[in-house]
Order: sequence, then C-alpha cells, then structure tokens
Amino acid sequence: MKIVTVVGARPQFIKAAVVSRILRKQAEEILVHTGQHHDYNMSDVFFEELEIPKPDYNLGISGGSHGKMTGAMLGAIEEVLMKEKPDALLVYGDTNSTLAAALAAVKLHIPVCHAEAGNRLGSFDNPEEVNRICTDHVARKLLACTESAMEFLKHEGIADRAVLVGDPMYDAFCYYGDKAGMAQNHVLTGFNGEKLSVPEKFYYLTCHRQENTDDPEKLLNILKAVNSLDAPCVYPVHPRNRQTVMALRGEYALKNMVFCEPVGYLTSVALVKNAEKIVTDSGGLQREAFFAGKQCVTVFDYVVWPETMTANRNQLAKPDSQDILTKLSAEQVIDPAYKPFGDGHAGDKIVKELLSI
Repeated sequence: MKIVTVVGARPQFIKAAVVSRILRKQAEEILVHTGQHHDYNMSDVFFEELEIPKPDYNLGISGGSHGKMTGAMLGAIEEVLMKEKPDALLVYGDTNSTLAAALAAVKLHIPVCHAEAGNRLGSFDNPEEVNRICTDHVARKLLACTESAMEFLKHEGIADRAVLVGDPMYDAFCYYGDKAGMAQNHVLTGFNGEKLSVPEKFYYLTCHRQENTDDPEKLLNILKAVNSLDAPCVYPVHPRNRQTVMALRGEYALKNMVFCEPVGYLTSVALVKNAEKIVTDSGGLQREAFFAGKQCVTVFDYVVWPETMTANRNQLAKPDSQDILTKLSAEQVIDPAYKPFGDGHAGDKIVKELLSI
C-alpha cells in the first residue's frame, strides 16, 4: 500500500515523526514537504533531531497571502499525486498545506485521512478554522484526538467517518521527553548569532499569531507582562514578528527577557518541562504544557483545547499585561488520573485506521 503524507509546518513535523516511524514498517510512504515553514530553525532541525525521513518532495512554497499560498500548493501537490498514484493521502491539522493537499486528493478520487480532525473554535475569523472544516468534510477518515472533537464531528453530521485515536503530540512528548533532558543543557542562539544560556529559573513564552503580533501595542503588553515576572522569560521569536520584537526591545526596557531564534523540538520540550509557567498563543504548546503539568496562560480569544481548561491548568487571557499576570497567579490543581489525550499510542491507531482504507 502506498501513502502520500503532506506536511508543511512545525506541529506537523512532530506528528509525522510519530506516525511515519510506525507506518513505514507496514506500507510505502511518500513524504511531501510543502515548504510552508522553510528555514532551518523552523523546518530542517525538526527533521534532523526527530529522525524524520528526508522528504521525497520539497515544494518550496512559502509566503504570500492565504489564497496565493494555498493555490500554489494545490497545483504542485496535484502533480505529485498524479505521478505517485497513492492509495490514500494523510494530512495533519489545520494549515494551508493540509487544505491544499485534501482538495488536490479528493478531486483525483484519492481517499483522504485527516489526523487531528474535529477541532473547532467556532469562528471563521480564524483562517485555520476554514482549513479544518473544509478538510474534515472531504476526508474519508476522520481521526480525532479528543472526545470534544468527536462531538463537533457529530454535530456536523460526519461522525460516521470518525474514530477517536488520541493525540500523536502526546505520543511525541512521551517518546522524546527523556531525550530532551534539562533545559540548561541546551544552548539558545541570539539574533546576532551569539550563544545564550538558559537561566536556572525561567518562564517560557511563545507568541506568533497575527492577532497578537500584527499590532505592536498588543505584543508589547504581552512582553511587559512576562518581563515583570520574578525570573527571566525565554522567548524564541518567530520569523514573522522578529522585526517588531527587535523594535520593541530597542525602545522599551525589557531586561528580564531572553530573546532568541526559534528552537528545535527537543529544546522546546526541555523548556516546557523545566519552566516555572508558560505563556503562549500556540495550540501545540498549550497541550505540551498540560502534558508536563505546567500552568499555562493562552493569549487567544477562543478555546482551542477545552480538555486543558480545567482547574486553572490553562486559562485564556487578552493581550493585556494585567489580565495575563492575574491568570498566571491563580493556583492550578492537577488530577493525575485525568488523561484526555489518550494513552500515548495514537500513532499505532492512526496507522491502523489509515491502512484500513
């Protein structure tokens, strides 16, 4: 059986590391990298340290508007699918790469398997929501991470194609967690190439969504909040908002921040596991904080993972300094028996369902 897997962004590389390791023992996999995340720190380092097979195709498509990017990917992926003639297509998550691949495959009558199906925010203001919904409604197999995702698929009348498999991100966190080690064993890279040490005590910030970074005032409020904490805050800066961050750093006294280039997966896991607390706008990092038992504040308007929103373990905040600090100060309560993301074997279940096509 031949499977074409399409990835394009960091979270998808992590999921592919889990699933491809299992899939390739039972089937032929053709790996396509669209290039949506394309520089070394956003792409290559993930393939290297997670030992993901080198992509069979690297399409090199990045930048531009959503429509331009998705259209370019659609045509390029269609060419790959017509050449390879796979038995099925596997896609992950909610990126433009996922939507383009799903559309290309379904028009060629190739069954689509969507891992991480059914996640919903409830708003078309979020471009990823459009990608998720469209992909789910053309897919043959819908593989959900959580019970809440299964409920959304039921409400949309497509639950007959859905299976609850668990979260491959949890598989990855379990598999690579020990390998990541202590955060202080990792070296960060500054904007000028200088080597930076991870403080003994620190907080961890990731912030890249356009809702938080396109307006410098919103980003400044987030930075001021973490800058005021009782220990330094490590902030790997996404390329899309690096210029804004550099301007704010130069204008305001943000002395309690460690600004650095994007980090690889193992470094990020080490930072998650060793941080005091976490502030993020990432769907992936808020789950990893949950896996690690670290209190998290998510700067976003919508609940992405309702399973994490319990006992102050993850709370939504506005891009407002006081709101973020108030939420961070709340005490979390951890129930060790509560495991809503599966048993750490989602990869095996995804492969089983994929091969059943």
